[in-house]
Amino acid sequence: MVSMRIVMAGASGFLGSRLSRFLASRGHDVIRLVRRDPCGGGELVWHPRTGLLDPAALAGTDAVINLAGAGVARRWTAGHKEIIRDSRVDTTTTLARAIAASPASPAVLLNASAVGYYGDTGDRHVDEHSPAGDGFLAGVCRVWEAATRPAEDAGVRVVHLRTGYPLSPDGGLLKPLVLPFRLGAGGRLGGGGQYWPWIALGDWLEAVRFLLRRDDVAGPVNLVGPHPVTNTEFTAALAQVLHRPAVLPVPGPALRLVLGEFATEVLASQRVLPTVLTGAGFEFRHRDVESALRAALTAGVDAAPGSAG
Repeated sequence: MVSMRIVMAGASGFLGSRLSRFLASRGHDVIRLVRRDPCGGGELVWHPRTGLLDPAALAGTDAVINLAGAGVARRWTAGHKEIIRDSRVDTTTTLARAIAASPASPAVLLNASAVGYYGDTGDRHVDEHSPAGDGFLAGVCRVWEAATRPAEDAGVRVVHLRTGYPLSPDGGLLKPLVLPFRLGAGGRLGGGGQYWPWIALGDWLEAVRFLLRRDDVAGPVNLVGPHPVTNTEFTAALAQVLHRPAVLPVPGPALRLVLGEFATEVLASQRVLPTVLTGAGFEFRHRDVESALRAALTAGVDAAPGSAG
């Protein structure tokens, strides 16, 4: 793959920090957007709350990746829900407008989104052709994706990275589960029948790299593993990998007491398929959840070379 000059927002976050290192290790030049005085040529200043980003600074850039957004895995207050929404929409709007106004626009914008777009889908399979669901996160995803419109109208290829649950012990879905399971206190969450759209972190990284160069892929792309599993199946696989029991379920009412409205998302079922990725020829290194969990926990692998090229 030819070396690219990539501007990245959200490069200090859980996924962004790993992706920036991953891409740099593959020979790409990654420039981080920061909200302070930049340190050297590897950083550019911006202020998304006020829409400040010099379009000229993006000239000559091959790609922009936007992973910025406040964390959702906590109890939601009205104030934090506003932060969740604004931190995504403001950053995307600022980038899309700057890209459209740049004298030499980048060829592609890979913009974060989430499988929360689909809402609670129950046992029904959904893919990129499925409609948006209901609920707070589904609504956020709709306006988040719509905020890329200025870049699309300027002729830039835009990909919406509808990410599921990347598996790593250092963040995301897996981090809060590992310690209870290691202590023998793990179990299913709620009834356990809800589907969880997991993806190995190494596959997520490779999929983003794959999408950077696939000029024929635009619009929503589900970044999830090929075989979604129920929460009961996920916890059983986690227990198997850690050689621990999974006998202490957490009832739904207890989750709601601790997490409030966010518990609705934890208990939601999302049987999401990566139809666009597989149709474009991406090959998953970890096709089942036990393989992905072993890569994350047994070997401690954050990024493994995949076969996507």
